[in-house]
Formats: sequence, structure tokens, C-alpha cells
Amino acid sequence: MSATYILSVEKRDVQSALRNFFSSVLRLEDIGSLLVPMHLTANNSVKPVLVSDPGRLEGADPLSPAFPVNSAKIISSLTRKPVGSKIAAVLRPCEIRAFVELVKLKQASADEVVIISIDCLGAYSNIDYKRFVSDKKESSTSMFLEMMLSGEKKAGEERPLSAACRVCEHSIPERADIRIGIVGVNINDQILVQALTPAGEEICRNLGLASGQEPQGRQEAINSIVAQRKTLRDEMFDKTGNATNSIGKLTEYFADCVNCYNCRVACPVCYCRECVFTTDVFNHEPYQYLQWAERKGAVKMPTDTLFYHLTRLAHMSTACVGCGQCSNACPNEIPVMELFRMVAYKTQKAFEYEAGRSPDEPPPLSVFRENEFVEVVGIGE
Repeated sequence: MSATYILSVEKRDVQSALRNFFSSVLRLEDIGSLLVPMHLTANNSVKPVLVSDPGRLEGADPLSPAFPVNSAKIISSLTRKPVGSKIAAVLRPCEIRAFVELVKLKQASADEVVIISIDCLGAYSNIDYKRFVSDKKESSTSMFLEMMLSGEKKAGEERPLSAACRVCEHSIPERADIRIGIVGVNINDQILVQALTPAGEEICRNLGLASGQEPQGRQEAINSIVAQRKTLRDEMFDKTGNATNSIGKLTEYFADCVNCYNCRVACPVCYCRECVFTTDVFNHEPYQYLQWAERKGAVKMPTDTLFYHLTRLAHMSTACVGCGQCSNACPNEIPVMELFRMVAYKTQKAFEYEAGRSPDEPPPLSVFRENEFVEVVGIGE
């Protein structure tokens, strides 16, 4: 059960209400810093910023449809060793799920982290966000909120959300300490604040927030969004499956890959300190390329592109949270997310597992279950 509170919104300014809330959290005695998406002064970009001064939150904008990096990797680097004070992190639901996976993989610690999350309306790709924000820095987020919460689709059709966001059925945060609700809520007057953990409830009490109730239409609005995104997800799976169901089709799917490895770097749960594809194992001798070309008549350069993606699929399918940063980072706009999300969904379903669902669920292949996949190994019960 969650404790529900109400955060008042003055002059229909949701962003100011959130900034004031974050400032109050940062002033609490045991909170040393706050990680929050913030507009940079140099341009219109939005990046995660670690803030220690409550007076430096004027550019905080977690509702902006910008998602340049999955902050789970940042929280991982901030929590590798104890720092003696808590970090309040404002994360999207997919960032929370990635962080949960990193904790289970011993790449991060949740001991000094308080997670705050907001109902996620999605984000644009990096390129589309720049086009959307253009010279509307101050009003772009307000325009996006109005468009998404009003149900209007005209603007959304002109510039759709990223593919990962369009098919994400986890837009309402579940693993946060504090959930801020905007779906099914009249955000011109108030915002819903729900404490989902004892730590979250303690913060809300210390802030003196007024108790409240969840609006009647909120769950219906959430169910509608989830149903729509699941339909789009299944359509994406069908399309991607048909486009990749043979080695020939897979080769064509990744034909534009240049082995930049951006997808690996951007992936929040690709945690190997040294990737085999950046070692001498794949630093082939010149004569080998010549031999391959002589034997086959021709060889595409660079080599090993398909092998690289298949290896990552085998490695990451149990931990993929579908955030879409792999596609976002691809310079040639290869639909990497679509394939990884499809394979991850099937892999995780086979293990009755869901990446980021619970810190108490051990990752597949990390535990032995005597009766697992008996139909495959041929062992009777």
C-alpha cells in the first residue's frame, strides 16, 4: 500500500511546483545531492545534473521529452563506494529498472539512493528532440505536456515519440521510493505524490505534504495507455520477427552497422569492464582479410558486425529493459532496440523473469533450478 499526498500547483506552473519540491527534498538533512534532468545554459539540450545547492534548480526539467542517456549508468558510478550521504535521483521508469538490474549484477548499490520518479509520457529521439525544442526552450515542455495529456495526436503524428517509448508498457514507475503522478490528474491544480516505501514516506512526512487521494479516473487512464502500447509492442514484434528470421535477413538488417559500438556504450546494463570486441581477439591480421576475400571472392568491411550484435543479444537479452538508448546512439539509425526488445521479451518470458521488476529476483542463469526446461534437456520430473 502507498501513502498518497498532494502537491499544489500555483498559476498552472507544473515545472515550478516540481522544482520547489526537489528543492525541499534537497534541503533535508540526510540528502546530500539530487540527480535531475536539467536544461544546460549553453544550448537547448537536457542532461542529468548532480545538484547540491537547492538554489541551483531553476533549470530542472524532468518532464522534458529529452532522453539523451540512461541515468542508471550514472547512478551506478555514483554508488560504487559509500559517500556518507544519500543521493536523491529523479529517474524514468526504465532507468529504475536498469538500476535494479545493475544492483543485482553487483555494479551499483541502492543503500544511499532515494529514487523519485514521475509518470513517464515518453521522449523523442535525440535528433527529433532538437527539432522539437528548436527556439522554444522555455515553452517546449509545457507544449509537450499539454499535447500528451490532452489526448491530441496531430502533433504526435508529425513528430512521434521514440520507438522505445511508443511500445513501453512500463510508463508508470513501480520501484520508486516516491512516485509523482500526472496521468489522470488535473496537473493545473495539483500533482499526486505517492510514497511507495518507508523511506519515501519519511521524506513526505518531513516535507509536511498534505494527505490526499488518487483521482477516480487515474487507473482507467493508465490502463488505456498500457493497452495501447502493448498493442503497438506486439505489432513491432511481428514486424521485426519477419525482418530478422534468417541469417540473410539479419545480415541485411545490420547492413549499415560500422562497428562504432555506440549501442554497447549507451546500453545501461552492458557492464563488462572490457568488451571482447575491443580486444585483440577481433583485431585480425591483414592477411586474414585477404584470405577471406580470396576464399569468398569478396568480403564486406568492416567485418564481424553481425557476430557482434548476436553476441550482445546472447549476453544482454536477460537484462534488457527496452529503454531504446541503443537505437538512440546509432549514427546510422539501425532499429537495434526493436530486435533487442523482441528477443529480450521472449528470453525473459521463457525464464518467467522481467528485468528490473524486483531486486529480489535472481537473474536467469545465476541460479540452478532442477526442474527448469526439462523438455529441452530431456530429464523427466
